[in-house]
Amino acid sequence: MVIFDSGVGGLSIYQEIKQVLPNAPVVYCSDTQGFPYGPKPESEVIERTSVCLGLLAERYTPSLAVIACNTASTISLPRVREELNFPVVGVVPAIKTASEYSKSRCIGLLATPGTIARSYTDQLIQDFAGDCHVIRVGSSDLVQMAEAFLRGEKVSDEALKNILAPFYSDEQTPDAIVLGCTHFPLLTEALQQVSPTDINWIDSGPAIARRVMSLLESSDFESESQDLFVHTGAACQVDSLLPALEKMGFIDVVSLLEEPV
Repeated sequence: MVIFDSGVGGLSIYQEIKQVLPNAPVVYCSDTQGFPYGPKPESEVIERTSVCLGLLAERYTPSLAVIACNTASTISLPRVREELNFPVVGVVPAIKTASEYSKSRCIGLLATPGTIARSYTDQLIQDFAGDCHVIRVGSSDLVQMAEAFLRGEKVSDEALKNILAPFYSDEQTPDAIVLGCTHFPLLTEALQQVSPTDINWIDSGPAIARRVMSLLESSDFESESQDLFVHTGAACQVDSLLPALEKMGFIDVVSLLEEPV
């Protein structure tokens, strides 16, 4: 299978999938050349997602693809599902799960500024958390912090506290917070440590893993997977990731592109 993201956020999805399908061979593609997607026009994100998945399909003939990026999923799925001849799984903020967990009926959504403002998100809240007070916090800095963290850099507790502060400035505070960007679960432990209250941090990873498992026959896999990390940018953009990728089990790091997209 192919897992596609703008950066390393989708590695949180990769880890969940490997929990349930440890022998499934994975090609993980990071569009390092296009990162980050959040500030880009929707048309550009759709085009990059389409081109990259098309190249991945041609080179690796996957049986399934996961768009492990909330931004790309919410706007690119209709096009790529038309273009590709295998299932494409997308990710959306786990609003429904948070609503099911919440006893206080106050939940938080921590995502990129684009995701919290998107009409798709409005609809999710209306459909699955209509009786909840939903506090939305958008942060692009947290995406960059997650990228840096996986590269071995220290995360600032003060910066995390500042990002979380709007959740605690209301009379009602959430008992569940949705991590609405796949980068953010990489920082769950750090977020827990600076949070002033006990929070259920909820992301889409487990649900995506269950969905992938339902679409694939695990008996078809060899006893040991040979996972590849593919990227679209310069080699120097991934050099600092190599220790983390090796620890996760990737056997090689290769470039997807001969020419820029």
